[in-house]
Amino acid sequence: MVHISRETPEQTHERLLEVIAAATFRVYDDAYVFEEAPLRGPIPPLDDRTLALVRDDRVWSRLVPTALDHGVEQFGLLRFHFPEGVDNSGFVGWLASHLKRELGTGVFVVCGQNSEQGGIFDYWGFPAELREAVVREIEKLRGARKVGPAPSDRAAE
Repeated sequence: MVHISRETPEQTHERLLEVIAAATFRVYDDAYVFEEAPLRGPIPPLDDRTLALVRDDRVWSRLVPTALDHGVEQFGLLRFHFPEGVDNSGFVGWLASHLKRELGTGVFVVCGQNSEQGGIFDYWGFPAELREAVVREIEKLRGARKVGPAPSDRAAE
């Protein structure tokens, strides 16, 4: 699941171009927000809108789509599913650094595992107003190395 690689930065870049081309890539059309709830209160509902639920020492934080302006930061969202057995080590840092350098944006990443779809998957969040620019940049990277079919879906769940 987690690989240990000894390679030059150039080798890492070339390997991760292959990884991004081979990954299944999905863009979500909805904007997403984090809704907070006190840790000592009831656990926020887990419904089909809830993408992630995490906590720290004081609050639960639930990531959900929204059509409303809650007065809080709204995020664009996309997802990568990586093929089984692919060494995607370093992917988060590599792509986050690339997006910061090219678009000036930071990102957040929520990871999970789906054994039926190759293993690790990543949700990536970024300022909602940069959705089209982020997608263009990722499509450019995906086109730099094509390793078999890697479908891209534009859909909201």
